[in-house]
Amino acid sequence: MNTVFSYLENIVSPFKPHDGTPPPSELNAFYWHFIRQIWKPLAWLMAFGFVVSIIEVALFEYLGRIIDYLNTTGPDQLLADHGGELIWMLVVVVLLRPLFGAGHTMIKFQIIEPAMTNLIRWQTHKHVLGQSLTYFNNDFAGRIANKIIQTGPSLRGSVVSLIDAIWFVLIYVAAAIYLFLGVDAWLILPLAGWLVVYVALLVHFVPKIKDRSAVMSEARSSLTGRIVDSYTNILTVKLFAAGRKEEAYTRASLEDHTRKFHDILRPISQMVILLWIVNGIFIASLSALGISLWQSGLVTVGSLTLAITLSVRIVNMSAWIMWITTDIFENVGTVQEGMQTISKPHTLVDRKDAKPLAVSRGEIIFDKIRFHYGKDKGVIEDLSLQIAPGEKVGLVGRSGAGKSTLVNLLMRFYDLEGGRILIDGQDIAGVTQDSLRAQIGMVTQDTSLLHRSVLDNIVYGRSGASREEALRAAEKAHALSFIPDLEDFRGRRGLDAHVGERGVKLSGGQRQRIAIARVLLKDAPILVLDEATSALDSEVEAAIQESLFDLMKDKTVIAIAHRLSTIAAMDRLIIMDQGRIIETGSHQALLQKGGVYAQLWNRQSGGFLDPAAVA
Repeated sequence: MNTVFSYLENIVSPFKPHDGTPPPSELNAFYWHFIRQIWKPLAWLMAFGFVVSIIEVALFEYLGRIIDYLNTTGPDQLLADHGGELIWMLVVVVLLRPLFGAGHTMIKFQIIEPAMTNLIRWQTHKHVLGQSLTYFNNDFAGRIANKIIQTGPSLRGSVVSLIDAIWFVLIYVAAAIYLFLGVDAWLILPLAGWLVVYVALLVHFVPKIKDRSAVMSEARSSLTGRIVDSYTNILTVKLFAAGRKEEAYTRASLEDHTRKFHDILRPISQMVILLWIVNGIFIASLSALGISLWQSGLVTVGSLTLAITLSVRIVNMSAWIMWITTDIFENVGTVQEGMQTISKPHTLVDRKDAKPLAVSRGEIIFDKIRFHYGKDKGVIEDLSLQIAPGEKVGLVGRSGAGKSTLVNLLMRFYDLEGGRILIDGQDIAGVTQDSLRAQIGMVTQDTSLLHRSVLDNIVYGRSGASREEALRAAEKAHALSFIPDLEDFRGRRGLDAHVGERGVKLSGGQRQRIAIARVLLKDAPILVLDEATSALDSEVEAAIQESLFDLMKDKTVIAIAHRLSTIAAMDRLIIMDQGRIIETGSHQALLQKGGVYAQLWNRQSGGFLDPAAVA
């Protein structure tokens, strides 16, 4: 049996090759985008469901005949006259029905449910990973993740439930009409009346449920985002003794979710209560009419039994179908709400003719660039700067001067609003983003790490690097003073120890040294240091300067630091203010000039670095 399960479970891979088409932003197209990738198992599910439904209806019809046989045939004649039929019925009940039922079950649970669910999650996750930083900066990470996790099962559930519901409508209702007509046309009247009221209930209540489901799904995503936000920033919560504030923050969202949960459950309860009443009237009226027809000699006992039994089955299934229908539209609401976030087109894309960046020298040119974060003015305005191959440049300026923005534009985290940036004569707008970032090693102010092992974090920028290479990089970054002593809650030690979400198990200095080790191992031809040693104490900073200087050799370097002593040794310092370059020159030249840089330097204690170290 396990062999059969394994075979079925491997028919469809969630990671099957895909043409890369992004998820559409229109609901029907969004559904079809995923259905067409798994249409064969869905077609099998429909086929097996059709056969199972036909068998069940046939059993009801034959049950009525058996009762008539029992009324009209003696015990001795029953097997003689109808033995062949009974044997066939036995084969159907014992073999065919279980066989097709098992097939339907295994197609549903072994193929479709896991494969389709995770195929949707995988492809939507890949699409969202390609979004710009702005996309993630404008939303809760937990909210985005919740939508990706929920959209998969919701889309799959609505499709599978629709397939199951189709056979109720097409097979059971059609069969009931056909069989009732065969018994007596008068029996159609209660069924027709019931169908009209049943459809009216669905038409009235289902749209309300769908709309309220989308609203509730959005409330659930917001609730998830708030909870994850509190947990992610738990240190801040503890530092400010803000537990009660976070409780109030989450409670407001939870109260909103509860109200919207009640809003969706009210029409569901109303619909179910009315259905109970309608179903009771249907069975009572059909039974009364059937008995009246039997008393008049117009129907047999078997036919009456068939009619009543089938009506009870329809009534029971109608409650199930109503729940299925409600579930379908709840899921559709969830998909619709998730789709609005997931299907947003990428705002930062490679050109169709984009080529890999080739860096041979490392020259960087900012040519009259302009960037305002989409506003009318501000940040970077008509800035031009040429950095020679192998030149070490320091960016200096007050907070908000545009230093980090300039670096982010070089990394193409945002598209320019004017001008261009060239690396070795290649416009970065015309190269692939991955190739651009592969040629730049960067240590940022935010030294958060992945919640993975120390080894995974160090080799992150250089796939395939060996454990020994990672150890050498860690040694150069002076990280081996603490890595061997690390141990996580599962007992993993050293390089294998996990560092916690965003690296919270490590100190700021430890995180920064691992980040430096990661860049050391990447060994890219262009190096960007954005406050690379800001979290280090002076002793450790001095200790790793030699490693950093070794790393800078034969590379083009852009370094940002508020502590001017760490960049005083650069070949050239660029002083920025309000997105413009206001001074440029060496450390000594700028001191002699007595301008903004000299003022900033005089406010600090001076440097401990030897400017000749990187000359």
